[in-house]
Amino acid sequence: MDREETLALLRLIAAAGRRAPRRRLLETQGSASAALAAGRAAWRAAGLDTAQQGSLGLRSGSGADVVTAWAGWLDAAPGRRVVGWHEPDYPALLREIDSPPLALWVAGDVDLLWHPSVGVIGSRAASAGGIGNARAFARALADSGLVVVSGMAAGVDTAAHEGALAAPEGRTVAVLGTAIDRPYPRRNTGLHACIAATGAVVSELPPGAEYGRGAFPSRNRILAGLSLGVLVVEAALRSGAAITARLAAESGREVFAIPGSIHNPKARGCHRLIRDGAALVETPREVLDGLAPLAAALAHRLRGRLAAPMTCTGDTSAMAGDDGPTASPCHQRLWQALGHDPTSMDELVSRTGLTAAELGSMLPLMELEGRVAVEHGRYSRKSQ
Repeated sequence: MDREETLALLRLIAAAGRRAPRRRLLETQGSASAALAAGRAAWRAAGLDTAQQGSLGLRSGSGADVVTAWAGWLDAAPGRRVVGWHEPDYPALLREIDSPPLALWVAGDVDLLWHPSVGVIGSRAASAGGIGNARAFARALADSGLVVVSGMAAGVDTAAHEGALAAPEGRTVAVLGTAIDRPYPRRNTGLHACIAATGAVVSELPPGAEYGRGAFPSRNRILAGLSLGVLVVEAALRSGAAITARLAAESGREVFAIPGSIHNPKARGCHRLIRDGAALVETPREVLDGLAPLAAALAHRLRGRLAAPMTCTGDTSAMAGDDGPTASPCHQRLWQALGHDPTSMDELVSRTGLTAAELGSMLPLMELEGRVAVEHGRYSRKSQ
C-alpha cells in the first residue's frame, strides 16, 4: 500500500465511531483514498454520522496530529503494517465474524494471518498442570505446521506462545487487547518483542491508544476469528476463555477442550464446554484431525488470494499423472520433492525453487489432509 493510501486509511480509522459505515464506505469506493475523496454525500450514504463526517473533512487539528503519530510508528521499524478491510491481506476468516475490525495493526509477518492457525487459550491463573498442557499442546501443534494464536495474557496464553516458539520452526500470533505498542502484562514485554520478530503481534487498537474494560472481550472475537478452531486448556465457568470459545462456536469454528480434575475449579469451564458440545481432546492429533475440514476451506480461499494456480517456473509436464496432489503445479512440484525420509524446509526450498512462504502455506494443509507427516520441523510423505 502506497503512502497516500496508508494516510487515507489512518484518517478513516481516526474518524472513530461505528465500524460498519466505514467498512461500507471502503467497499463502495474501493480504496481509502477514494473514500476520502468521495465527499459528504457518499459519506452520508454509507451511514457515517455527523461527527465522523466532520473528522474526515478536517485537514488539520488533533485528528491530523494522531495520524502523523501513527504514521511515525509504522515508519519506525520494518514489519509494521496497518491492514484495512478493503485489502487482500485482510484475513478471510476474520471477515466472517460479527463486527469485524475496520483495520488490524500488525507488528511482524502479516502473511501469518492467512496461515492455518489454532487458538490456544485458558486461565490467567492456571495450575501447574494447565501450564504444562498449554506448552506441550502448543509445541506439538506448531511442530505440525499450524500457527498458534493466543492473547499474550498471563498463564495459559503465555505458556502457549512459549510452547510454539520452542518448536524448531514454530510460529505464533499474539492478539492484544491493548494498543499494538503496549504489551500486557508488562512482564511480557520481552515476549512481545520476540513474537513481533519471529511471528506477528496484532491489535485493533492503534499505537498509544488507551484501553477500557471492554477491550479484552473485544480482543477475544478477533482471536477466535483468526483461528480455524480454539483449544481451551483450562478455564473457570465464567472466564475470558469461555467467552472466546462461545464466540468461536458462533463463528463456525471448532472448539476443543482438555478435561481436568473434578476438584479443580479451573477445569469446570472446560467440562461445561464439553457438555455443551465441545470436542474432548487428550492429544494434539485429535485437534489436528478436527481442524482438517476447516483447513481445506481456508486452502481454497488462500489459492484465490494468491491468484491460483500459483505461478511456478520450470517444466512441470513430468508431473502429469502423478498420484499426489494435483491442485496446482506448485503442489505437484512440492509432492515430487517430498520423499519418505524427513526433509527440512531449506532442502524443500532448494528442491522446488519455491519460497519458504509458499511452502509454508501448502505443507500444513497437506499435513491436515493426511498426505504429509511432520516431525521436528522436517517433512515427509505419510505412509498410507
